[in-house]
Amino acid sequence: MDTETRDCAVIGDNFMRPEKFETAIRARCGDAVSLRSMTLPWPDEPMEHGYAKAGMDGLKEYQGDPDMIAAFVGTAEILVTHLAPVSARMLERMTRLRLIAVSRGGPVNIDMRAVKSRQIRVVNTPGRNASAVAEFTIGAILAQTRLIGIGHDSLRAHDWRGDLYRADLTGRELSELTVGVIGYGHIGARVVRLLKPFGCRILVYDPYVGLSDADRADGVEAAALDALLAEADVVTLHPRVTEETRGMMSAARLGAMKRGAYLINTARGPLVDYDALTAALRSGQLGGAALDTFGIEPVPADWTLLDLPNVTLTPHIAGASVKTVTVAAEAAAEELRRFIAGEPALNPC
Repeated sequence: MDTETRDCAVIGDNFMRPEKFETAIRARCGDAVSLRSMTLPWPDEPMEHGYAKAGMDGLKEYQGDPDMIAAFVGTAEILVTHLAPVSARMLERMTRLRLIAVSRGGPVNIDMRAVKSRQIRVVNTPGRNASAVAEFTIGAILAQTRLIGIGHDSLRAHDWRGDLYRADLTGRELSELTVGVIGYGHIGARVVRLLKPFGCRILVYDPYVGLSDADRADGVEAAALDALLAEADVVTLHPRVTEETRGMMSAARLGAMKRGAYLINTARGPLVDYDALTAALRSGQLGGAALDTFGIEPVPADWTLLDLPNVTLTPHIAGASVKTVTVAAEAAAEELRRFIAGEPALNPC
């Protein structure tokens, strides 16, 4: 390993705490790095979007004043961060950067074209929150199918809904339902794994990833999207947002779902046409929905979905867990060790 001490700037926040990064880096790199850190105020303050500020158009979302970040990074060779921006203009001041480790599933706070032109290695931490989101998804499904959300809301309003025990109103067990999983990446595959013990029928749609041998052996079925929508009692979304998937749950596809089915979105807001979803929930085409992500975040105070009784809503927290922080910090630290040792990156962007 190179004996030169490498200058590393760590920029964390109130989720990905800098000290978690530092502890993981020290465990793998020892004194090979010189660390200094700062803390951004996310999630107590919202992120910004690249299209909204001049000179930041190569970024999707980030947090932190570009001038403040550039001054802090200064002559550092390594930047470890969660949300801090790196734009083309900032790179003119951060001339010694050679590695950027982003503890996210994608480097959306980095101008990738600009860093590639300067031959800066960028790595990320894919799958860091897969376990957290998969667990949360099971909870979201149960909140809808077993009326946990409705029961909670009514009792909070001092209304004892004894009628929810009626056979024509009460919930259904997963063991008698068909669950359709759209997207079979890190998270979708884990959702499938967690669903198996419930005994439900599981359908999977992903045109780019085939089922594992273990899932096929356990009776998990690959399905065309139209068939999945028509047969599933619960549809849960887990694809990335691409031009192909943006708005994929349109009025037509919501209308193609089994009447009374449930939609679960713990993936990304842009996958869903929310006006169409509102109409489907109001009409009874859908029995309910559990939503953790939205097209606009934070959601507008007057948003109709906030007042619908058959919706369970959470503020984009499916991926938030202590384990997510630990996994991401350790993955970033391993990338630093490999960089210093002259080894190839595990997760190059």
